[in-house]
Amino acid sequence: MGTNDQKRSLPHGLRLVALAGAAALTLTAGLATPLDPAPQQARAADDGKKVLTVAVAQSVDSLSPFLAVRLLSTSIHRLMYEYLTNYDPKDNHAIPGLATKWEPSADKLTWTYTIRDNSKWSDGEQATAEDAAWTFNKMMTDTGAATANGSYVGNFKKVTAPSPTELVIELKKPQATMAALDVPIVPKHVWEKVSDFSEFNNDKSFPVVGNGPFVLSGYKADSYVRLKANKDFWRGSPKFDELVFRYYKDQDAAVSALRKGEVSFVAGSPSLTPAQAESLKGADDIQVNDAPGRRFYALATNPGAKAKNGKKFGDGHPSLQDQRVRNALFRAVDREAIIDKVFRGHAVEGEGYIPPRFQDYFWKPSADRKLAYDPAEAARLLDQAGYKKNGDGKRVGKDGKPITYRVLCHATDPNDKAVGKYLQEWWGELGIGVQLNCLDNVTDPWLAGKYDLAFDGWSVNPDPDFVLSIHTCGALPATPEETGATDNFICDKKYDELYARQLTEYDPAKRADIVKQMESRLYDLGYMNVMAYPNAVEAFRTDQIKSITTMPARAGNIYGQDGYWSWWSAVPADSGGSSDNASSTGVVVGIVAAVVILGGLGVFAAMRRRATAEERE
Repeated sequence: MGTNDQKRSLPHGLRLVALAGAAALTLTAGLATPLDPAPQQARAADDGKKVLTVAVAQSVDSLSPFLAVRLLSTSIHRLMYEYLTNYDPKDNHAIPGLATKWEPSADKLTWTYTIRDNSKWSDGEQATAEDAAWTFNKMMTDTGAATANGSYVGNFKKVTAPSPTELVIELKKPQATMAALDVPIVPKHVWEKVSDFSEFNNDKSFPVVGNGPFVLSGYKADSYVRLKANKDFWRGSPKFDELVFRYYKDQDAAVSALRKGEVSFVAGSPSLTPAQAESLKGADDIQVNDAPGRRFYALATNPGAKAKNGKKFGDGHPSLQDQRVRNALFRAVDREAIIDKVFRGHAVEGEGYIPPRFQDYFWKPSADRKLAYDPAEAARLLDQAGYKKNGDGKRVGKDGKPITYRVLCHATDPNDKAVGKYLQEWWGELGIGVQLNCLDNVTDPWLAGKYDLAFDGWSVNPDPDFVLSIHTCGALPATPEETGATDNFICDKKYDELYARQLTEYDPAKRADIVKQMESRLYDLGYMNVMAYPNAVEAFRTDQIKSITTMPARAGNIYGQDGYWSWWSAVPADSGGSSDNASSTGVVVGIVAAVVILGGLGVFAAMRRRATAEERE
């Protein structure tokens, strides 16, 4: 995510690759490509600027922080705008961001934030509490502005700015996530001119005014996003002068670019495949990072798309509304085989909704409740539900027609395609057909409810509220024509009751217990089948990047962090010294190649940001 960061990462995947340092710039000087006819590297080599280029395999959905949900887009917004709080890269606990401190009233219904006085917008104006109040109020009153992050303000009663350095948020009821409001704060004097927040994508006029470590300076759809270092950033200027996210549709091409020194960092979509990682190990000047990830990889079923107004839409197969059918399908998924044959051990077998990296919230079913691989039991459940085989050995629906499920698949994700072939084999033995619909853009059919199942995934933040909220009835679109915050149209009264309880529970242990009950409910309903928790498998060139921050420090990821630490802290290889920024803020600089599962990350550490089925943040 999600934080999410969260992860929506709407169903669309990300891949990253980075290009940095004078060596890389010299190698690629003058090299024009269809993705960028006038390469940034050539200009950078001429003027001596240090440019870090990150190759991505996911396109930007929107550069508006009110609309964006894909991991790439939300990661860029973390670089452009400050949030009220941030998360320590060592252990994910909440630390100051735009706010230097925050405190609740005795009844926890009023929260007061002290806004720092040393953060300026890139146009020179001071960032104040009024900017934060305006951002939240706009989300509270404009449905378009609430598209991406509306769940954060649903419980807000009133937001005011009594002074430039004081922000006051009044709540309808206590809310346990007030130190984890993962919302980019935008400059009021710029955004108050926007007339339609549901349509404005923030991608026509550059540079874009912000107060983060980088300033958005250029963009071309499905080609590149260009940012320049904010020399006046209050925490200190980044060491690279520019940061470029360049789009690579083919992951092997991105890895090849890393080998040639044309890029400095690659993370895949969102991870490198095992074969790609193995091919890079031992290569000169290349370091591979393999650490527990913050993402889950799942199959989501269409439960019957509907809107808040009760209107149904889409064309999901009606058989999937039967829990026995959903459980049967998941009984016919061999998770161990997926870990061994697809991820080749670079993942952990999936169980509950939240990855084991977040031990406080990690849940797994008891042995007697686990939907373990059992084809015979799957066949029995299908028979019991009335979907029996015909004379040709095909399962037939209530209409008498053979059942073939359409499975949305991300064309840029090799894991989807590999698992899809196994599904065709496993479900084929049950008498069920599988039609893989591997698309560059899965969002449109997903939002329209025109699918039966889909490969899904979210990057989970240390505070899981957001990824839990996307399965509530309140996340459904208002009408079939609108876009909601829902992942795949789940609406369950019992789940909603549990969600409301966890949101108001301040006791960490009690809240964690409620969250685990929610995971249990999702598991039993069978709408989400978590197949794996993939490792974060990434690689970078040590002759171009001297050091860079992982999150968490002991065994964490570089790309898709709950913050801006990696790109802000990155030190060029030709830099004479260490990063003053990193040492002054306690950031641990350096890569850790480890495969340990971290525990005890803290309940109120950080929050979500949507990942996507390709990596919603």
